[in-house]
Amino acid sequence: MRICIYGAGAIGGWLGVQLSLAGEDVTLIDRGAHLAAMQKNGIKLLIDGQERVAHPRCLEDPADAGPQDYVFITLKAHSLPGVVDRMQSLLDDDTAIVTCVNGIPWWYFYQLEGPFENHQLESVDPGGKIWATLSPARAIGCVVYPASEIAAPGVIRHIEGDRFILGEPDGSQSERAKKLCDALQGAGLTSRVRSNIRDDIWLKLWGNLCFNPISALTHATLDMVAGEPGTAGICRLMMLESQAIGENLGANFRVTIEQRLAGAVAVGAHKTSMLQDLEQGRAMEIDPLVTVVQELGRLVDVPTPTIDMVLTLIQQRARVAGGVT
Repeated sequence: MRICIYGAGAIGGWLGVQLSLAGEDVTLIDRGAHLAAMQKNGIKLLIDGQERVAHPRCLEDPADAGPQDYVFITLKAHSLPGVVDRMQSLLDDDTAIVTCVNGIPWWYFYQLEGPFENHQLESVDPGGKIWATLSPARAIGCVVYPASEIAAPGVIRHIEGDRFILGEPDGSQSERAKKLCDALQGAGLTSRVRSNIRDDIWLKLWGNLCFNPISALTHATLDMVAGEPGTAGICRLMMLESQAIGENLGANFRVTIEQRLAGAVAVGAHKTSMLQDLEQGRAMEIDPLVTVVQELGRLVDVPTPTIDMVLTLIQQRARVAGGVT
């Protein structure tokens, strides 16, 4: 099975090691010092007190890789519009694109029965470029729950978790999704194919929507954001607003707000990805985590006063920091 992982960062690199060691034909696309280290020494994974080293093909130019069976997108969501043209060489007629990005994906309304079927979201796909270039028919949804980090160029440290939840936009148990699920399980990961991947998308987004921007604004860790009364209260308001939006679009929230908050507190003193990006001078994932929920609220006529306020603040924080959203 030919598998390309576009973006060999914390999650993509870890996934690449696992699949490569399981015998899959893996290609990693990356750049800079991280790529150079992987090309020279392979990619090292620190996990469960062990070191695992794999030597997948590591490239900067996807044109050198050739057509693939599956392409995992493990970039930050805001990076995707800038690379879709370069991805064309990876695609043949049957190539599936596995979207491991945070937030609402660009294909969200593809084959979603109802008044908004095939609606395109400007905040995550400006001008519909991704939809037109990659085609939503290729998309397999993937919600990624593990946490890992780049410890050094070419070195990935796994922190916790191993779940990769898959799902077709139309909810079918397709052969391509089942084959991919088998490959992930064969690599020692926990995976299953859901009949409604959008429920899992909302469940993860439910927390990222509030925990990430509040942590970037306050520099507080996850246990503080979700556990201290003031910020937890803001989270509840944002979660109530987003739940109303999701339910208007047919999503099912299978846990309560209090359970979701308690789960975040239990993670402990963890810095959210948005706070890490802010501290390291990188662009924050504001649009796929927050702006898109505001856009969806306008679409289904659900007011979002708390989300609007927090979005305004985090957009200003990004501008002051000199980053893009």
